[in-house]
Amino acid sequence: MSKKSFPGEEGIYQLILVNIERANVSSMNMKIAVNQTMAIKRIVAGIGLSVFLFSFNIQCVDAQEDKQWISYAPNEGPGSGKHIVLVSGDEEYRSEEALPLLGEILARKHGFKTTVLFAINPETGKVDPEYQTNIPGLELLRNADLMVIFTRFRELPDEQMKYIHEYLQAGKPVVGMRTATHAFNYKRNPDSPYAKYDFQSEQEGWEGGFGRRILGETWIDHHGVHGEEGTRGLIDGIEEREDHPVLRGVRDIWGPTDVYGVRELEGDPDVLVWGQSTSGMTPKAGVNLDKSIMPVAWTKEYTSEAGNTGRVFTTTMGAAADLESEDLRRLLVNACYWALQMEDDIPDKSDVSIDGPYHPTMFGFGDHKKGLTPSDFK
Repeated sequence: MSKKSFPGEEGIYQLILVNIERANVSSMNMKIAVNQTMAIKRIVAGIGLSVFLFSFNIQCVDAQEDKQWISYAPNEGPGSGKHIVLVSGDEEYRSEEALPLLGEILARKHGFKTTVLFAINPETGKVDPEYQTNIPGLELLRNADLMVIFTRFRELPDEQMKYIHEYLQAGKPVVGMRTATHAFNYKRNPDSPYAKYDFQSEQEGWEGGFGRRILGETWIDHHGVHGEEGTRGLIDGIEEREDHPVLRGVRDIWGPTDVYGVRELEGDPDVLVWGQSTSGMTPKAGVNLDKSIMPVAWTKEYTSEAGNTGRVFTTTMGAAADLESEDLRRLLVNACYWALQMEDDIPDKSDVSIDGPYHPTMFGFGDHKKGLTPSDFK
C-alpha cells in the first residue's frame, strides 16, 4: 500500500499563510385497549383475531426498538432516497451530541434520511457512552447508503458487529470521525471473528485494525497538548487540492480538540486539511510553530476482502464542541455527498445552519449528560 509523505518546512509555512426527528415514531398508544375497545372488536371481527394480534405484536416491537435510536425525516433536497446511518459511541468527545446535530442538518437541509445510533446501557435503557458493548440498531446498515462512524474502543457482540462487517464487505462508503481511528478494542473476546477490527490488530492484512485498513490510520497519540491546545485547519494548497469537492465553500476550520498524531496514511490518500496546533483553546489563539502539522482530513478508498471498493473520508476532528465551527460542519456535509458519489450535487456553500440553540458539552471522560434517552438528543 502506498504511504502519504508530509510537507516540508517551506510547505508548512505556505499552508499557514494560506489559511488562518426521530419522528418520534410515537410508540403505540397503549390506551387503545381501554378507550377504543369497540373499534378493536370490529377490527378483529373483520380480519380475524390471529391477524390482528400479529399486527399488534409487530407494531409494539417496532415501537420498543425505535426508542433506542432516533431518525430524521428528510425535507426535499439532493439526498432524496438516500439513507445515512450515523453510529455514535465514544466516552470522551460527545459523539452522542455531535451526530444528532449532523444527522439533523443532513436531513433538514439536504434531503437525506438519517438515523442516529447510540451506546445504550441495556439495564437502564439510557444513552451511556461508557457502555462499550451495545449499540442497538446496527441492522439498519443493511439498507444504508452511507455509514458515518464516531466510536471509540467498542467491543460489540458478534450479532451486532456482523452488520458493520457485512456493510464493509459490500464496499459501501464510510465517513469516520475523530476516535473512529480506534473504533474497536477486543479485550473481552479476542477469539471473535471480528477481533481483526481491533485498533492494535496484528492480523495479516488487518494491521492496525479498522482504523488503518479502512480509514487510513489507527490511534497513535496526542500530537497536540490535550486540553490545552486546539486545532487550526490548514486547507491543503501543496497539491492544489483546493478544488476538491469536499473543500467547496470551506475556508475557516478551528476546533478545541488537539491534533492527533498520524504516523503514515495507508491507501493512497488525498490529504485535504492539515492540522496545526494552536497555543490555546480559542479560535483567536495563534498557531504553535514549534510543532509540525499533521493530516486531519483526507479521502481514500478501501477494498474489502470480498473485492468490493468503497470511498472513505476521515477526519480526526469532529467532537461536539468542534462542530461549533461552521466550516467543519460544511466539510463533513460535503464529505457525505462525496462518499456517496454525489460530488456534482455539492453546493457552492452547503447550508449547515443550526436550527435552534446548540450548546455542546465540552469533551472529557465521565462528562456525558446522564439519564437521557435517544429522543432527548433530538
